[in-house]
Amino acid sequence: MLKVKNVKKKFVKYNAKKKKEEFYANNGISFEAKEGQIIGVLGPNGAGKTTLLRMIAGILEPTEGTICFDELDFLKNEIEIKREIAYLSGNTKIYNTLSTYELLKMCADIYEVEKEKIEARIQEITETLNMKDFLYNKIENLSTGQTQRVNIARCLIHDPKYYILDEATSGLDIISSQIILDFIKKEKTRGKTILYSTHYMEEAENICDWVMMINKGEIIKKGTPEQIKEETKTTNLRDAFFTLIGGVSNEE
Repeated sequence: MLKVKNVKKKFVKYNAKKKKEEFYANNGISFEAKEGQIIGVLGPNGAGKTTLLRMIAGILEPTEGTICFDELDFLKNEIEIKREIAYLSGNTKIYNTLSTYELLKMCADIYEVEKEKIEARIQEITETLNMKDFLYNKIENLSTGQTQRVNIARCLIHDPKYYILDEATSGLDIISSQIILDFIKKEKTRGKTILYSTHYMEEAENICDWVMMINKGEIIKKGTPEQIKEETKTTNLRDAFFTLIGGVSNEE
């Protein structure tokens, strides 16, 4: 189980008068994620979703609060925990001069996957993400959707327990998006814990067991999609979000 308790992240910026100002990208975030759950992290661009996921993945250190995986504190058990994490960033760059196969083989070596299991694992991921047609093609020659599938595949080569996926389908066509969403649903049935960040409310409503809506660094609502719609008296998560923030303003 993943437990996030009262996590805050403070940054410093300079205003138009070049005066230093402190602000919280995340301010008091708390939630739990269990095995076999898809947890949606929802909100507009700039809401604090990526900062939160980077802290959970161990890339950023919280200013305050704790993050624990299976009762292990991240700060004290970083290496052990990272072996159980797959983290997909929205702007990750990969070696485009390699073929899909070469990249997966390299990542398997980095994660110290047992050599006798590497080929079977590559084939398993290839079938799951429908990459057979371009497994031996150079990444620089792939479409955007194909490249994103490769990007996800390289995160999963070590068969981690926790998936942290930041905007996994952003900018993709409908077919590539559906392949990734079907994959996520399948991994849920294998008992994986999946954090799924998106600003596509309809997508989250389709696959998430439980969601938390974030705006300006704070959770404004959390629960199942059905609970949130019922409590906001709306029929979809998009309308629920706008109800919670009081509609669209110039600030948003």
